[in-house]
Amino acid sequence: MKKLDVVIVGGGMITQLQILPSILYLRRTGKIGDITVSALNGRPLKALAESNLFTNAFPGDTFRPLPDFNKVDIDKPFPDLFKEAIAALPPYNLVVVAVPDQMHYGVLKTALEHNQHVMCVKPLVLKYDQAVEIEKEALAKGLFIGVEYHKRFDRQNIMARRLCRDGKFGEFVLGHASLIEPYYYRSSNFQNWFTTENTDPFTYIGCHYVDLVAFITGLKPVEVSVDGNKGFLWSDGRVRWENGAIFDVINGLGYPNAAAGGNMQGLQMFFEGKQDGGYLEHQDQFRGVKHSYVVLDDEPGASLYNEPNPHYFRLLSRGGDFLTPVGYGYESIEAIILGAMRVNEAAADASGNAATALRRSAIAKIDEEGIIATPANSSYNELVVEAARLSILNDGRKAVIEYGGTPRARLK
Repeated sequence: MKKLDVVIVGGGMITQLQILPSILYLRRTGKIGDITVSALNGRPLKALAESNLFTNAFPGDTFRPLPDFNKVDIDKPFPDLFKEAIAALPPYNLVVVAVPDQMHYGVLKTALEHNQHVMCVKPLVLKYDQAVEIEKEALAKGLFIGVEYHKRFDRQNIMARRLCRDGKFGEFVLGHASLIEPYYYRSSNFQNWFTTENTDPFTYIGCHYVDLVAFITGLKPVEVSVDGNKGFLWSDGRVRWENGAIFDVINGLGYPNAAAGGNMQGLQMFFEGKQDGGYLEHQDQFRGVKHSYVVLDDEPGASLYNEPNPHYFRLLSRGGDFLTPVGYGYESIEAIILGAMRVNEAAADASGNAATALRRSAIAKIDEEGIIATPANSSYNELVVEAARLSILNDGRKAVIEYGGTPRARLK
């Protein structure tokens, strides 16, 4: 398969911790060519380049920074430079959208305008009609879009999906999830964009678990209510599903910095069978690993006693002169990149309209498989986000999701 050149738009935390290491490794294994990382200014790019990611994990590797922090004032903003980077890519390469939620749509439109495949951090966009617009435009051009809902690639969730859809648990009736991110997020770049008019914890991180319930059960959400407090730093969401099941999600930016885990998260689901009840529980913040160190790390939220999660994303030594990423955070990115390559490969021996038709067929197959989230198979997430924003901005009033000819969310 032909290598993909990549433009990553956004130089923040998710790029540093998950996206860039994964893509650097995929370049080492021959799947990725050139890597460009674009940000609003040079400061986060300088931090990326000077991190131990390159000196320890991938010695000798680098990326092209836009703007080049060696040549400009590192705090001078360049809001449109990402457009130049995308325009310079030959068609059918890859754009990674890793910017704040409310900026996804603009970057997606630019990528599609220049005929690029896309990997986008969740949620895809904040409005359903935008998701449909993106889906149609991408399919018309034979462009693949994968939404990086990485929890789908946690083996316990793929296992639960198969068991649930085989009827092993019974019918889903009630559930609860929590995902509380660390308090130190408040002093990071989050404070510059995580504002009440743009987003909230349910929209930003609760969407992971709403997507996961749909992924596991195959059910569609039909009603949402979300309430928040303290400047929407905390939220409590309630989702009703098409079979009447109720699912509650609590989210926030306030997990203690001094606590042992990187966050608090987990899932419980209860089911009804003919003779007994079914049950599923995932303790996602604790995977049975306990460490106590004698040297305190200098990373935010570090603690001497630690309960690390080796399943999400780790860079490990498996021989050779670079580290290997493992975990569902890496596998999710790998799957989306392989999906884009698979679409290209389907049309490798064709051109023009015939090539576009072959790409569309490959995209439809990925949509149908339902493992990678795409605009075609997971736009219920945008309906949930739209309903959630209606609710939280109206003091927690219920918002219903209507499917049919033109799906929409409206206040009840």
